[in-house]
Amino acid sequence: MNDFWIITTASLVALNTAILGSFLIMRKMAMIGDAISHAVLPGIVIAYFISNSRASFPILVGAAVSGLVVTALIQFFSKKVKLQNDASIGISYTFLFAIGIILISAFGTNVDLDQECVLYGEIAYVPIDLIYWGNQSIGPRQFWILFSTAIIIVTAVIIGFRKLVLTTFDESFAAALGINIVFWQYYLMASVSLTTVVSFESVGAVLVIAFISGPPATAFLITRSFKQMIMYAIGFGISASILGYYTAVWLNGSIAGAMAAVIGLQFALVFSIVKFRQRSRIQDIPVSGA
Repeated sequence: MNDFWIITTASLVALNTAILGSFLIMRKMAMIGDAISHAVLPGIVIAYFISNSRASFPILVGAAVSGLVVTALIQFFSKKVKLQNDASIGISYTFLFAIGIILISAFGTNVDLDQECVLYGEIAYVPIDLIYWGNQSIGPRQFWILFSTAIIIVTAVIIGFRKLVLTTFDESFAAALGINIVFWQYYLMASVSLTTVVSFESVGAVLVIAFISGPPATAFLITRSFKQMIMYAIGFGISASILGYYTAVWLNGSIAGAMAAVIGLQFALVFSIVKFRQRSRIQDIPVSGA
């Protein structure tokens, strides 16, 4: 039963990140997950000092607040200061990450906020933290958190799909139609922040980043339909969860590491097939002589 909960939890992360990662890939902001994973540090430290506890809820609240702050900074630097997206991301997350380091070094030298922190979640521990209804277990806590998040994300994307697509592919046209560009940018970034933060505790920051960027990038190689890209990305993410888990069991290694490795192998395999087909088509083109 443990393998079911581990795979299902990872699949929920894959579902959420595939949907949002597809938008980020097209906006050339795939590394926003990496930015959030570093930028949440000051929120975690402040939440610890306020609550004097490493309990999940206050830590997640602090991380979520920091995630929203970094997305706001990225949007500010990108839209107001007119920096490129990669520069905006780099400046924003390093600034907040540095603040977190300063807070720990100045006020928390005796505080252990590393491996038990949500930044370094271990998916193998998911089946241990159960929720009980009376005397009956109804499943891991992290599963229900991610399941609730999936409902929120899917509903949010369905409601705003048309405007999210327009602001992603053609901001000028969207603005001409009277669409509030800034609102929908924050709408997407808030969803990304929520998904990234709630996934930390179960799968860890590295696997979240891999899920956000890998499956959508792989899907992009094989389709030019955005809706199909989302569906393919979900399929690649879920299949990586399954294959990664059983690879880790076979090798007796890290589950998150194996899942991330499978995501990389999926991209390499699809890329190789696409390139091979392109070369075959070029060779099949007849050459006319003079």
